[in-house]
Formats: sequence, structure tokens, C-alpha cells
Amino acid sequence: MPSEAGAARFMARNVALIPWYGFLRNLLFWQATWFLFFQSELSAAEAILLYVIFDITTTLFEVPSGWMSDRLGRRITLIAAAIAGAAGMVMLVFGAGFAAFAAAQMLLGMHSAFVSGTDNALLYESLAADGRAQEVEQQELRHWRFTFVALALSAVSGGFLAQWAPALPFVASGFAMFALIGLSLAFTEPPRADVPSTSLLQLETLGPAFRQPVLLWLFALSVLMYGFSHIPFVFGQPFIQAALQGAGYDAQAPVVSGAVSSIMMVLSVLMSLIAPGLRKRMGLGPMLLLAFGMQVGLICLLALTNAPIAILLLFLRMVPSSLSGPFIVARIQPLLAGQTRATYLSLRSFFGRLWFAVSLFVAAGSASSVGLMAFDEISAILTWYALAGALAWLALLASLRRARIDEPD
Repeated sequence: MPSEAGAARFMARNVALIPWYGFLRNLLFWQATWFLFFQSELSAAEAILLYVIFDITTTLFEVPSGWMSDRLGRRITLIAAAIAGAAGMVMLVFGAGFAAFAAAQMLLGMHSAFVSGTDNALLYESLAADGRAQEVEQQELRHWRFTFVALALSAVSGGFLAQWAPALPFVASGFAMFALIGLSLAFTEPPRADVPSTSLLQLETLGPAFRQPVLLWLFALSVLMYGFSHIPFVFGQPFIQAALQGAGYDAQAPVVSGAVSSIMMVLSVLMSLIAPGLRKRMGLGPMLLLAFGMQVGLICLLALTNAPIAILLLFLRMVPSSLSGPFIVARIQPLLAGQTRATYLSLRSFFGRLWFAVSLFVAAGSASSVGLMAFDEISAILTWYALAGALAWLALLASLRRARIDEPD
């Protein structure tokens, strides 16, 4: 058994390493070119379906991975995540055809599910064990910034790698995933005061959480914001290609897409620097509604025009996330018991991915089954998303006061 001072050092090391875990797993060199790659190898409809497969796999593993994290431990779950991610990258690099790409997407879905909630739980519990639980918002913001710096660096470099060889971004991300395995082995499992439930998924222990208006409201918001954040991620690349095609520059779509993704991540990091001050002035609830409203507004604007100037709107895609993500997690962590913390966080992702995967499956039916995706198809899909988002925003606004988001517990 390590001494108290030794245990504190291990927890402090966890806190120091977690942002680097986020950095490595978000070196997604393929993020700005994956749709372009898949639709060039297959079709636009199949490219959408591959993302649906990723989302469905993640959805299926969300709650079991939360149980694994709460029951078996944070460290082993993050190690499993890194191994699944590395295996998925290998499949994408060496595989060919829809079946191989689908298998790779399944592995990446498992990776995403295993990480979901576990990294946040490990951070909070390590802080609590080190007597620093009050730093959770500050440390979540630090974790967030590392994540988005990695996304910014990998997006622009990945765009250039894709110009050289379309598979190279996946190769580069594969190396990052193998490094992630090594880093995850350095974590130490934090102590937890409460004993995990013996039930298979321990969902009955989540009852108190879902009877709290604040957790219900934040749960609904998180579910909605997951999907509306990823709509420009899925349709942004064909949107950029369609916009550039009219100007005769569609061959430069991978580089432009990488540059756009990089700028959007940098803007998100910069926004995170002023977000704490904005939270104090506006209050958490209004700031979260502002963030969700920005997501819906962006989708609405993208549905209206594919003029090349509209590409600039995509710069704003991740700004809402910097105004919401770390603040939501920091608000809910102290309200959850350790035995259900990762399970609750996984359930948020489960329902977010579920509704988005279903909506994408429907959208794939209206996409081209051969060749590139036209702007008319993109516009019609985005219009329906924008209408649904506006209705959801109004419902959240109407229930904000009852949720008591900004009241102390």
C-alpha cells in the first residue's frame, strides 16, 4: 500500500496526465478529410452510413462501458479504449471496401464509448482524492484546451497529408493511438468511498440523479448538443466541396477543410479563455442556451447558401462547445455518486448518439448513392435539422427556471 503522500503523488500525476490523454486521442489527422475519402472510395450515401455504424456501435457500448468503468475501474477502461482505437486505425489503413471500413468504424466506436465519461470521472475522482475537488471546473477547462489544440494541429496537417496520399491521415492518427496505449498504462486507479452496485448495469442507482431538475435539464441539453455539434462535422466536408466546386477549386477541398477545422478549434480554445468570465456575467443557464442557439443558427445559415463565403461560417462550429462542455461536466460531477458517475455520463452520450444515428440513417436515404453529395441534398437535410433545433431550444428556454441551473445545491 502506498503512503498517503505517495498516493497523493499518484493522484496529482493522474490530473497532470489526463489532458495529455485528451491531446493524443484527439490527434485526428483524418477529421477534415474522412468524408471526402470515404465517398471517393465508396459513395456519399455509404460515407454517411459509415458514420452511422460508428455512432450505433458507440451507442451500443456507451452504457456497458460506463458499467465497466464504474465496476472494473477507470484505468482499465481507458487502456481498453486506447487498444480499440489503435486497432481501428490499423483497419482503416490496411482495409479496403465497405466491410473493412465498417469494421474499423466499429472499433473506433468502441474506443469512443470506453473513453466517454471515464476520463471525466478519473479527473474528478483524482482531484477529490488529492483534496482538490474545488478545481474541477478549472481542470476540465484545461483538459478541454488540450483537446482542441490537438484537434487544431491535426486538422490542418491532416489536410495536407491527404493531398499527398488520402490514407496518410489515418496512418498518423494510428501512431497517436499507439502512443495513447503507453500513456494510459501510467494512470493510477483513484480510491472511491462508495462500493459499486452488484447489478449488471446498476441503472436503479441512477434514480436520485434523474429526480433532480438540474441534472434532467443538463441531460436533455447535452443529448441535443451532441447531435447538433456533429451535424456540421458530417455535412461540413461535402458542403465545402460543393461550395468550392462552383468556383472551380474542388480539388483543394481536403486542404481547405483541414484549414477550416484547424481555425474552428483555435477559435474554440480562444473562446474558452473568456468563457469563465462570460459565465459569471450571464449565469450558466443563459450561457448554455446561447451555446445551443449558436449551433442551431449555424445549421440554419448553412442550409441557405453554398457560396464560398459561407465556408467561413464553419469557423464557429466548436465555439458553442467551449461555452458548454466543460461547464456542464463540472456542474454535474459533484451531484453524482462515484458508483454511477461514468454510467450517467455514458447515458448522456448513449441518447445523444442514438437520436443522431437514427436521423443520419434517415438522411442517408436522401443522399446520392453514386458520387458526390450535391448542395440541394445538403440544404434539404440541414433545413429539417434547423427546424427541429429551434423547437428544442424553445422547450429548453421554457423549462430553464424550473431547472434551477445557477442555484447552489
